[in-house]
Amino acid sequence: MTLLSVNLNKIAVLRNSRGGHEPDICRAAQTCIENGCGGITVHPRPDLRHVRPDDVRALAAMLRGRVEYNIEGNPFAAPRGDYPGLIALAREVRPTQVTLVPDSDGQITSDHGFDLSRDLDRLRPLVDELNAIDCRVSLFVDAGNQDFAAARAIGVRRIELYTGPYAEAFAEGEPDAMLASCAATARLAQQAGLAVNAGHDLSQANLGTFKAAIPGLAEVSIGHALIGEALYEGLAATVRNYLQILR
Repeated sequence: MTLLSVNLNKIAVLRNSRGGHEPDICRAAQTCIENGCGGITVHPRPDLRHVRPDDVRALAAMLRGRVEYNIEGNPFAAPRGDYPGLIALAREVRPTQVTLVPDSDGQITSDHGFDLSRDLDRLRPLVDELNAIDCRVSLFVDAGNQDFAAARAIGVRRIELYTGPYAEAFAEGEPDAMLASCAATARLAQQAGLAVNAGHDLSQANLGTFKAAIPGLAEVSIGHALIGEALYEGLAATVRNYLQILR
């Protein structure tokens, strides 16, 4: 079955808006695990707007040996203040997977992936470093990329399809073209020996259609919609709903 990795950034946003320790990000992770999720995702950023380095460390301690741990971020963002940089964090906590994302400080959320025809040379030494500490490397990419054999050759093991445009098209009632583009991109990646993850704006409404179109989908990372839906139905019930869709 496709693994559900729950992104907990929005739990940290709520906590940070008030200060203090509530809601507790580790307790949220525990609830997700108890209700069947196979992974936890966080995306620390240098401005510390949501998940902070101490959260990354605390989650690593509680998740080790239980479920997969996926840390996302821009590997080119310089260390500053309490943020040591993505690679340094990965070196410290040794997550299962590191998803490299080309987001800038000014972005509210990730809104595009790497261009594999342009970016692989500068990614190569970072991929080497992550592989050396036994972290599986995934690259966040837009549908339409094709240079997957080259990505595999530098040690990348997965891609994460950026599904924001698909979700937008689905909401407008015209998902077919974007869905076909995602499916074609996934096939090319799989043919090159890469596993395929997906994430961004996936929800209970659009996930089933997406999953049916992507045979062999390895993992979905879902945060914003899942946490929003959990406000109405509860976190435990919402995680179970997503798992039922993936089954």
